[in-house]
Amino acid sequence: MKFALIAHPGKYTVTRPLKMVLGWCRENSVSCFGHASLFDLADMPPEKIFHPVNDDREAIGKSDIAIAIGGDGTMLYTAQIIRELDKPILGINSGRLGFMANIHQKQILEALNAVLLNDFRIDERYMLEAGVDGGRRHYALNEFLFAKKDTTSLITLTASYDGHFINRYWADGLIVASPTGSTAYNLSSGGPIVMPGTPVMVLTPINPHTLTTRPLVLSSGKPLTIRILENADHVLFSSDGRITDVENQPFEVQIRRSDHTVKLIQLKEQNYFDTLRSKLMWGMDSRKKP
Repeated sequence: MKFALIAHPGKYTVTRPLKMVLGWCRENSVSCFGHASLFDLADMPPEKIFHPVNDDREAIGKSDIAIAIGGDGTMLYTAQIIRELDKPILGINSGRLGFMANIHQKQILEALNAVLLNDFRIDERYMLEAGVDGGRRHYALNEFLFAKKDTTSLITLTASYDGHFINRYWADGLIVASPTGSTAYNLSSGGPIVMPGTPVMVLTPINPHTLTTRPLVLSSGKPLTIRILENADHVLFSSDGRITDVENQPFEVQIRRSDHTVKLIQLKEQNYFDTLRSKLMWGMDSRKKP
């Protein structure tokens, strides 16, 4: 078995879990591929089972499983690299929330032992795909975002679904979220939580001018078309935080479910509702001391 280690060496929170993973690999003679900076950060020089590489894509290409240490940002970054390689990701949370990176530091050894024994389950998440003018394709595990930039004014966008006009939006922006992304920006903007695997996408306006304009849940099997009709240079388009310049006007994007999926490694006792209760603190009484 071979692991790829993915982490941001500039974040101090990754140091302890990184050392735990590398220490376990040394004890169990499991090969690790990662950027040289990660071995330096853990103060573990290259040796027989530690293999420094030039970049994360090379590390994943040489491995069986990617271990992403960080938060959901690290998971999204890893998902973009791994979407065509059909390799699973073990997400270790070194940050604060971490819906996808849901292995806590106290569970690291348990999770690594489970991987070694093949005693885990796979949570397969589909991505959304966006076709932009000119044939360019973009992919998002969480969401596509249309937001205003360089202006305090609201922006104007239109949405159509499967050829049928939905609405003309005058708002700070629009979010098109997958079920995985429903607990991200979509949730903070008043959108619904959707259980992963549900074949839908959520269209959520950000601070719409009309208060009755509400989030809309749509089947992800048919195309949703978003158009920017005017002042396209004041609009930002991004996929999981990666920004694409909006050049043409009108600017049109077609979004639907992608054939690409991301496989997340879960411990057998973990389930989505436990994650919701833990991360969102459902059922906790703030009046009681922990």
